[in-house]
Amino acid sequence: MRKTIVITLIFLQTIFLLAQEKSLTEYVNPFIGTSNFGTTNPGAIAPRGMVSVTPFNTAGKVNGELEKDSRWLSTPYVAENTFLTGFSQVNLSGVGCPELGVILAMPTTGELETDYLKYGSTYSDEKAHPSYYSVELDKHNVRVEATATTRTGVSKYHFPAGQANVLINLGLGLTNEEGALVKIVSDTEIEGIRNVGTFCYYKPEESYPVYFVARFNKPAKRTGIWKRPRKYEGVEAQWMGYNGKERRYEGYRKEIIGDSIGTYFSYDFDEPTTVEMKIGVSYVSIENARENLERETSTASFDQIRKTNDQEWNRLLGKIQVEGGSEEDKTIFYTALYHTLIHPNTLNDGNGEYPSMAQRKTMKTDGTRYTTFSFWDTYRNLHSLMSLVYPEQQSNMVKSMLDIYKESGWLPKWELNATETTTMVGDPAGIVLTDTYLRGITDFDAELAYKAMLKSAETIENNPLRPGIEDYLSKGYLTTKTTNSGSVSTTQEYNITDYAIAQMAKELGKKDDFKRYSKRSVSYRKLFDPKLNLLRPKNDDGSWNEPFDPGFGNDFVKNLGFIEGNSWQYTFMVSHDAKQFIKMMGGGKAYVNQLNKVFEQDQFDMANEPDIAYPYLYNFVKGNEWRTQDKVKELVRKYFTNAPAGLPGNDDTGTMSAWLIYSMMGIYPVVPADPSYTLSTPFFDKITIQLNPKYYQAKTLVIEKNGEGKHIKNIKVGGKPHKGYFVDHSELTETGHLEIIMD
Repeated sequence: MRKTIVITLIFLQTIFLLAQEKSLTEYVNPFIGTSNFGTTNPGAIAPRGMVSVTPFNTAGKVNGELEKDSRWLSTPYVAENTFLTGFSQVNLSGVGCPELGVILAMPTTGELETDYLKYGSTYSDEKAHPSYYSVELDKHNVRVEATATTRTGVSKYHFPAGQANVLINLGLGLTNEEGALVKIVSDTEIEGIRNVGTFCYYKPEESYPVYFVARFNKPAKRTGIWKRPRKYEGVEAQWMGYNGKERRYEGYRKEIIGDSIGTYFSYDFDEPTTVEMKIGVSYVSIENARENLERETSTASFDQIRKTNDQEWNRLLGKIQVEGGSEEDKTIFYTALYHTLIHPNTLNDGNGEYPSMAQRKTMKTDGTRYTTFSFWDTYRNLHSLMSLVYPEQQSNMVKSMLDIYKESGWLPKWELNATETTTMVGDPAGIVLTDTYLRGITDFDAELAYKAMLKSAETIENNPLRPGIEDYLSKGYLTTKTTNSGSVSTTQEYNITDYAIAQMAKELGKKDDFKRYSKRSVSYRKLFDPKLNLLRPKNDDGSWNEPFDPGFGNDFVKNLGFIEGNSWQYTFMVSHDAKQFIKMMGGGKAYVNQLNKVFEQDQFDMANEPDIAYPYLYNFVKGNEWRTQDKVKELVRKYFTNAPAGLPGNDDTGTMSAWLIYSMMGIYPVVPADPSYTLSTPFFDKITIQLNPKYYQAKTLVIEKNGEGKHIKNIKVGGKPHKGYFVDHSELTETGHLEIIMD
């Protein structure tokens, strides 16, 4: 009897402790990165969701004046802005160019107004979690709540008594591609199309449609459409007047096509009433959008959808458990992990259909077709993190890349919704393919991947992935004549991909290719000036380009040698050839002195991808590892905080967040396409990563920090002493234990 009581007490105590345990989503602050050009947003979203319900405040008024701050056009939301004009349903997070931010829904009260500068409102009492967003619209006294499934946005509008309106504005967005259609199907349903697709205002001829169906839980008393002046067509309704800006219509089955159009549902409430709206989205068809809506939300309430979404976020965030550290550290850590689970995001509908690359034919997948591949950024750390923590997702990402190759003939560079934006430089997809394969995720067609990598590495004519490849192959580098910007940095990017090809060739037993691409991967050496100990551009005749200022190009100033950077910010981006590069510089001491100057002369840019591995480069020189430990800690504390400006700049679809996650865990993949990590000091006492048994031998990877000293004294892997500050991915995933003992 006594034993039963004791067991019962222990059970109750366990339940109590579990009840007190904080949900991991509570550690996520979606407002981090919404200032300082971080370009994240606090909208409600499901992990890797196609849809996010996001407050849109980058078009409107600030202090009564029209907002014209072009700095923020790549995001629908900025923490400092005060004027909200709706809630966009499809958005990007942490990107440097404008796109999407469309299908804006806005609840209003009083007499109907369709000019967003008039119906827009200041707002207050914001709350945000990964699966939930809410806000009070001051002008309309309306409380808005939002949640989401993968392909559907769900909103609740808490209206006061009186006239209430729900507007869907297809004219607003971050870019203004021409063309939209909206049709009122009934007094509870709307369907439509919005044209999008000019990322960075590039290739407007390749714009494409996003389809949607909106459904309300209460029938509207009045419905209508509007269109700003130009022409209108397809209207089956009574014209209700023209106020100089909008044409309004009344009646059922109204449809309109145009550039600045919208629709409204109006109600007359005798008492405070809540209206729920669900919007399903598809990149294939209106029928699929409706099917997505019904499949994911038709039988579920708002609270049920939110709960399910929150559970999935907790499941994925729970793949990494941290112990010790401050509450603030946990917040910035789990917010970063949340940011890495937004992009790449889902492209296919619930039935598996998606638009094929380039031609946009309807194709079908049995898995998940991912999109938003910002590879110039993410090849450096995000995809290796996915391989470690979410290998099943990374496997599907690689398969999506290969499907893109099969559909278009080329690997993606910066792909978005089945279009190639060709943003930034280099040929980075091959790096991701090799790195994934070498980390043990081999359930994809490696020979096809290798073939795809070789195509972009060898094709001379009309090569969209490697412009200037003819000079690269003949001279070993791009010249100031080859390109008007980034000749050195583009050469470096091609080198890194060739290094990746060499590693893949070695793995597949292609010895001749291994030798050839290994040689190609170090051709940057021809651009090294030993007098300056820096890389610099060369002219077509092989002479140095003069005059040369190694600091010119900072703050994104265009220059001949380097894309979005300068010589200081790019010279050390050769970690795949670190040993030889150290010799070229004159040895370890000279290398460290030159690397120190990057930081001392304020040339290091934490928000610039080529720089982010620099603090880890000291580990290549024995006796200087303490510098890496100090510098990583300094940078984390300086640039990453629990505040809207808590990212160093553009999150670049999770790249900066991935850097933080690795840095706080004490490991970093410093060499692209090399399945190893270099080490620094963990920010937590214990980190436990759940490993997928399909890919890894150990069930968990535990990283422990013991001792309170400032620097690392000893390292153990699998309980055994480990020499040096580099450890193989396979060692960690086989032994499951890394111990870092502080001095």
